[in-house]
Amino acid sequence: MKGLIFSITAGQGHNQTAKVLSDALNDAGVECKYMDVFEYINPLLSKSVSDIYLMSTKAVPELYGGGYRLCEKRDVNKERVLPKLTTNLLARKLLKLIRKEEPQVIICTHVFAALLVTYLAERFEMPVRTIGIVTDFTIHPYWEDTNLDYYVTASEYLTHAGTKKGIPKERFKPFGIPIDPKFAETRTRQEACRLLGIPEKKTLLVMSGSMGFGNVLEEIEELDKLDLDFQIVTVCGNNKKLKAQIDQLNTRKKIFNYGYVNNVDVLMDAADCIVTKPGGLTTSEALAKGLPMLMINPVPGQEDRNVEFLLNAGAALKISKTFPLDEALYQLFLSAERRKLLEGSIQLLRKPDSTKQLVSFILDLIK
Repeated sequence: MKGLIFSITAGQGHNQTAKVLSDALNDAGVECKYMDVFEYINPLLSKSVSDIYLMSTKAVPELYGGGYRLCEKRDVNKERVLPKLTTNLLARKLLKLIRKEEPQVIICTHVFAALLVTYLAERFEMPVRTIGIVTDFTIHPYWEDTNLDYYVTASEYLTHAGTKKGIPKERFKPFGIPIDPKFAETRTRQEACRLLGIPEKKTLLVMSGSMGFGNVLEEIEELDKLDLDFQIVTVCGNNKKLKAQIDQLNTRKKIFNYGYVNNVDVLMDAADCIVTKPGGLTTSEALAKGLPMLMINPVPGQEDRNVEFLLNAGAALKISKTFPLDEALYQLFLSAERRKLLEGSIQLLRKPDSTKQLVSFILDLIK
């Protein structure tokens, strides 16, 4: 059995989802590769898309958000966007790969990859099952232009929104966004703190995404003023400058500061709550761990939609200028009942076995 997973580098979430699923399928006996389809077709195209995404979301996020909202409002009955995004030459290069590999299933973790697969499937004979993975708590623009066999979503609550876009209800599989199976494992706070070498006490986990977005220094300084007894664990990702700045801070509270890590599951087990950008993958991991979230610095567009979804579901708090981080944390640490309400809502949304369920579904599908 063979599978191909197509991603596109626009942030790291799509690629990380592709890698997690590829590893799980290989472990289950499905020979599976994953790749950035733009990188395969034309490396310059892939770099341009990645650079534009990073520049727009970090340097001019309001412009990116405005563009995203315009795409949401587009007339879905007009001509499909795909022919404008690719050419027959580019599509044929991808077709050669598919015919060479002869997969039983193709999985797309980005909508543009799904558009390419739709284009090929409608023009050439491809005896293959197709699956799209929507990696946020919303149905992104242009998924309605795809025509795949199935669509994996973060929650059954998104099915209605998908059917409004014209996708048949029976094609939705709300297994949850695929996350590393290690987030389904459970360990006590005592064990997690022992593994990390930190004291076993009330802990706040602060994550800023792989690129270290947001005003993390200001956030930590505000937290340090709180007359509450807790320690702070920070993860700076690839932002070496931010890590160095935090290392130099003189604070009352103890800070355990990390750069890029591969043990986020352990950090979450040690924490009482997490301050994080509301990316689809990180929020899914936190939900799987049952960890209350304080959402901050969303990228306008899909992360705004993640905030709306989780707020309306009662599973997170949103930090803003009028509801700053210190006030939110004070409420959460002060009130056990407030925390119980959040934890109850989280239990309704968490999908710790998302990858296991999807792999099982794929095995049944291609057998």
